[in-house]
Amino acid sequence: MNPTTRDQESASPNRRQFLKTGATLAAATALRPGLFAAGSDTIRVGLIGCGNRGTGAALNALDADSGVRLVALADVFADKIEAARAKIAAKHPERGAVGAAGCFAGFDGYKAVIEAADVVLIACASKFHPRYLRAAVEAGRHVFVEKPHGIDPLGVKQTQEACDLARTKRLCVVSGLHNRFDTGVRETIQRIHDGAIGEVVSMEVNFLRAPYVVVPRQPGWTEIEYQFRNWYHFAWLSGDDVTQSLVHSVDKAAWVMHDQPPLSAHGLGGRSASFGNEFGDMFDHHAAIYTYANGARLYAFCRTQAGCHGAVSDTIVGTKGRAELLRYKITGEKNHDIAAPKVTPYLQEQKELFAAIRAGTPINSGYHMANSTLLAVLGQIVCYTGRQLSWAKVAASDFAFEPLDADFKTEPPVKPGPDGNYPLPVPGKTKMVAGT
Repeated sequence: MNPTTRDQESASPNRRQFLKTGATLAAATALRPGLFAAGSDTIRVGLIGCGNRGTGAALNALDADSGVRLVALADVFADKIEAARAKIAAKHPERGAVGAAGCFAGFDGYKAVIEAADVVLIACASKFHPRYLRAAVEAGRHVFVEKPHGIDPLGVKQTQEACDLARTKRLCVVSGLHNRFDTGVRETIQRIHDGAIGEVVSMEVNFLRAPYVVVPRQPGWTEIEYQFRNWYHFAWLSGDDVTQSLVHSVDKAAWVMHDQPPLSAHGLGGRSASFGNEFGDMFDHHAAIYTYANGARLYAFCRTQAGCHGAVSDTIVGTKGRAELLRYKITGEKNHDIAAPKVTPYLQEQKELFAAIRAGTPINSGYHMANSTLLAVLGQIVCYTGRQLSWAKVAASDFAFEPLDADFKTEPPVKPGPDGNYPLPVPGKTKMVAGT
């Protein structure tokens, strides 16, 4: 059920030049496990998605390994490529400077990056993460892919299939769920698993902040271009805020629960403060409650409203104490204050990726990527629909946000009303999963 591709072909000289040399590049850069074990050979890295997170991931990769060289950049917008190109080259003028021939604007640019690179970094509009991950793995590339790893059940299945394929091909897949690479969180959760707080009874996680990456509409933009520019605020491109932001928090909770899924979830959400065209068709507050087989509950909250209390926190309550994951702190029968990491998790995930490539010992985040993303997708769906749904029902669903593919010729799936606001899901009326 892979989406059909309707990508635009770029008419730029760069693209034509690439097509002539693509076969040679593919043969020259195909990565064999252990090829870089000596530690001195160049690892060619390409970036798909030149926004803030993609630019940050490229900088982290260059910081992580002195043998990394950035060779290709792609984005649907040429100006975003130029902004990322300048920022990266300013910090890494020798290994991070990408020439014009390595820059690919348009909807097929991701293909050129995959062909040119040994390692692909994916941080574009989230709708496309599963497809680009699959394409990179099929081409024999190691991959770092940002969260979320799908915005709907169909996308999550595609991600799991890609991770399974990567495992058979001995390729690395590293997830942008960066808390798994936070050494302080790792030790805190290990102590929970060792019984430091007894049996887990409840978990409260929060991702509360002001509206994120709001892009005002500019004169001359078409509706579909505006939605791609402001993609975070359109559910068909981003999945909304449970899937975008709260996924980090539910991923940590899933980790605490040994990545065992809950039985069911229910939730509530809507929009009460963030009105206006620039906020697209997303809710500005959500609460999702998950019930586990042992009776434990996960209470998960996110909000994107200005002027309100902000916090990112994870409190785990057990029969013998409690843990605050991001403070690396356990209190109870025996207290533990765990040392804060000396390296940010964003850098640590890149260090571990390139160390694994050089050692020829692939790491694969697939063991939690699909699971944690589906946990967020389940939370989003129950908030949109107002239903209580089982994990099994959503996991079996093939629901996907339409259209499955898009470019600048695509008819926008949502349009603003007379007041400038886009229509929102209506809990109790909105249907997303068959049979509800």
